[in-house]
Amino acid sequence: MTLIELDRDAPLDPEPPRRTPPPWRYRHLGLILSAALAMTLGGAALPGGTFWRYLGLIPASAGTDAPIQLAGGRLFTIVSSGPERTLTAWAPKPEPYRMWSAALPVSADHDPASGIFGPVSVRAAGGVLLVTDGPGPTTALDPENGRTLWTSAGRVTTAGDTAFTVDRIFRPGTLYDQESGDPGMLYFSADGQPHTEPPERTEVRGLDLGTGETLWTSSSPGSVTADPVAGSPRAVLVTASERLTLLDAATGRVLREKPLPQVDGAGPSTASVLGDLALVGYQGVNVQLGYDARTLERRWKREIVDDPAPADCDGLLCSRVKTQTAVLDPVTGDPQWYVPANMRLIARAGGVLFADGETGAPAHLVDRGTGAPRVNLRGWTEAVDGPPERMLLLRRYESGGGKTFGIVLPGQSEVTVLGTTGFPGNECVGDDRYVVCRDTGGLRVWAYRA
Repeated sequence: MTLIELDRDAPLDPEPPRRTPPPWRYRHLGLILSAALAMTLGGAALPGGTFWRYLGLIPASAGTDAPIQLAGGRLFTIVSSGPERTLTAWAPKPEPYRMWSAALPVSADHDPASGIFGPVSVRAAGGVLLVTDGPGPTTALDPENGRTLWTSAGRVTTAGDTAFTVDRIFRPGTLYDQESGDPGMLYFSADGQPHTEPPERTEVRGLDLGTGETLWTSSSPGSVTADPVAGSPRAVLVTASERLTLLDAATGRVLREKPLPQVDGAGPSTASVLGDLALVGYQGVNVQLGYDARTLERRWKREIVDDPAPADCDGLLCSRVKTQTAVLDPVTGDPQWYVPANMRLIARAGGVLFADGETGAPAHLVDRGTGAPRVNLRGWTEAVDGPPERMLLLRRYESGGGKTFGIVLPGQSEVTVLGTTGFPGNECVGDDRYVVCRDTGGLRVWAYRA
């Protein structure tokens, strides 16, 4: 019975002109449809135009013991056999079916003695799939058939339609003998290999996302970091020990540069980008500088009393202040609001998820600027992994053993209940179309529309 089409991208079929039925017929038709939905979908037609439907099972034999991966509206599983691994793409609907399988290159961190591999991540970007094995390599695949488009020795980051890599070039003879166990500082290459000396230079390369062709190369002495910067044009921020350099992601052209100062005789030691904020840390003197990531103008300087990014603060600028966590204003660096240090803060759905640091139980979705509660989440068991900027997926356990799922979209003031499942299993992930949970039988897939 196909009363509901859950694909939100599918166009509606045009209806031919017809004579309007009398009003009493709408009432009977509505009652018939409601009864049919209740019997067929187990109550999946919920108020407010929200639908929930079980699609089916991907069996455990397909390699469902690996971490659940959703990307580009598809589900991915991995099967290992000796030193080889195979990635399989599954289309979730009308019921889960195999699309294609592709062999993955052997990672540098594969241990032949134990058979242990590094983790594999799958990302959809610019019409390709980027599959990264541990710290590297990265393989770009055609999402329709799994054909290899190009490969990179290290991890690939994207900025618009451009991919970029960071390749640290070391002096010959500095590769660390891991069997020696010798102490000392280690420096890692793009493919995860340790070296005993810092790199002589670092090359940042811009790549065509579709072909892997090198579009531009920027070389700097020593070690640098490179981070994507949103806005127009898409950009890459390169942080070296003496300067910030903003590059056009498509061409590699230098948009602007900014010298970095010494602080009490110390140079920069850490760098990252958080939204439109570039952070430069001086670990030896416990100082952090904040810069506008596009204009490169300095916004603030602050002393770091504790860890500048506590483990319980994700996607926000935070600092510990005694028994509290302060959420800082990215423009001024000053505290905006405080929460107890035992709470976890995660940027989700345009706000901040306020959850218990030990159990993960959500309490509120709060305003990012003020900390004022926006959505009451009491009674929900935990947040489900999903795209943080687009939504907040929630799950709670029911007394009969089932699980109910809900969602909060940006701007909403309450949780929309999606549906309930009676299947066992605790590990779940979701995106803006599907929820996937693991149980002893494999991976179970639901579709929803909110």
